[in-house]
Amino acid sequence: MSVKIYIDGQEGTTGLKILERFEGRNDIELLRISEDKRKDPAERARLINMSDFTFLCLPDDAAREAVSFVDNDHVRVIDASTAHRTNPAWAYGFPELSPEHREKIRTSNRVAVPGCYASGFASIVYPLVHNGIIPADFPVFAYATSGYSGAGKKAIAVYEGEDKPFEFNSPRQYALSQQHKHLPEMQAVSGLTYKPMFNPIVCDYYSGMVVSVPLQTRILGKEVTAEQVHAMYAKHFEGASMIEVMPLMSADEQKSFFLASNTLSGQNKMQIFVFGNDEQMLLCSRLDNLGKGASGAAVQCLNIMMGIDETTGLI
Repeated sequence: MSVKIYIDGQEGTTGLKILERFEGRNDIELLRISEDKRKDPAERARLINMSDFTFLCLPDDAAREAVSFVDNDHVRVIDASTAHRTNPAWAYGFPELSPEHREKIRTSNRVAVPGCYASGFASIVYPLVHNGIIPADFPVFAYATSGYSGAGKKAIAVYEGEDKPFEFNSPRQYALSQQHKHLPEMQAVSGLTYKPMFNPIVCDYYSGMVVSVPLQTRILGKEVTAEQVHAMYAKHFEGASMIEVMPLMSADEQKSFFLASNTLSGQNKMQIFVFGNDEQMLLCSRLDNLGKGASGAAVQCLNIMMGIDETTGLI
């Protein structure tokens, strides 16, 4: 028996990538909106309430409006916008963070898909806080390199256009005012008392990202080794289908290693790395901003909500 799926915003990058992950599946029936009615509230509301599951791949205000259309108690909503990510009434769509997160996703009618940067950040910092490596009030800094596919249609067109400005050939730092839209989510989900500092960098390649958090152990006031941190991550994510804690490298191995940001482009998994030494560690999370950082995560949540193998259509 198939379930009915509607994607509100199916022409956007996230919606299109969700559709790609549905190819070959015979357990779902896609409800399609005609091109001339894509912005018709009445038609959108009709399709939302016909569905068993609706994905919202919309700007924040449009996503909030779409939720207000729901008048069928059986409709389960998976929101890929930022609108509901810090709303405690919504399940946070990162099941690997804890058994409690997974269970809330399974039973909830409202799930908020994490942001791409926030996914990488939470995969590093949530385990640090909840396993007692760092206190909740620890001063956390993070930086990240990302492909341009997460920057929106207008930016993608500039990057891929013939008249691309010279500056677009270089990595570009942004959100320099420390007001990035993912910051509230990064703080709340990871259990931090204060907002982290965050330095995102968009680069001239299509997709994939690395989120990095440096950790200087002298600030902790206790002895913590790289081996202990690595073992903590390995235990925390033990059994996770889509998160792999990579082997700890020796100092010599690290000298010749380069961490590329686009290695997982097109994939739905995430990799966790522990670099450095016992005094200065660099903790990194590599993922595809369109995969585990967006569409792949949304489909994973759907699978959990349906009660089927969470990797269906993803591996």
